[in-house]
Amino acid sequence: MSPSCPLDEFWYQSHAERIVSSFKRLTGNDLLPIKAFSQPLIEALDQVPFAILSHGVESDPIFNFGNQFALRLFECEWRDFIQMPSRYSAETPSQEERAGLLEQVTRKGFIDQYRGVRISATGKRFMINNAIVWNIVDEQGCYHGQAAMFKDYTRL
Repeated sequence: MSPSCPLDEFWYQSHAERIVSSFKRLTGNDLLPIKAFSQPLIEALDQVPFAILSHGVESDPIFNFGNQFALRLFECEWRDFIQMPSRYSAETPSQEERAGLLEQVTRKGFIDQYRGVRISATGKRFMINNAIVWNIVDEQGCYHGQAAMFKDYTRL
C-alpha cells in the first residue's frame, strides 16, 4: 500500500494481485521483476521506477491507485488522486481520444504502444509514450477497471 495512504490494506493487496495477474494473463509479460516479490506486492508496485495507475468501474471512473512515480508526474497527493475522475488526467480536447482508447481496451483486453497528452493536477502537460493499458480482471472473470503503465514521457 502507498506509504502515504492508511486505507484498506487487504483491498489494496488484492488489487495489486489483480493488476499484476491481469497484466500477465493479457500480455504474456511480467509487470514486475522477480526480485520485487520479496516485499508485499502493493509496496513493490508503489516503488517501481515507472508509472502504474488504475481506475475503477464507476460510470465516471475514479483513480484508485497511483504509484509514487505516477503521483510525482501528475503532481498530486495520494488522497487527492484516489478521489479524482481519471478523465481529469487528459485535457478537454483529448477526452474523445481517451474515451476511444478506453473502449478499445474494454473490447480487446489491452493495448500497447499508446501515446497521448496528459495533464498534471497543476496544469502541466506531458506526452506519454509506449503506454500499456489493460483491463483488470480477477480469476473469476469479474471486471475491476483498467490499469496503465508507462516509463517514457516528455514534458511539453
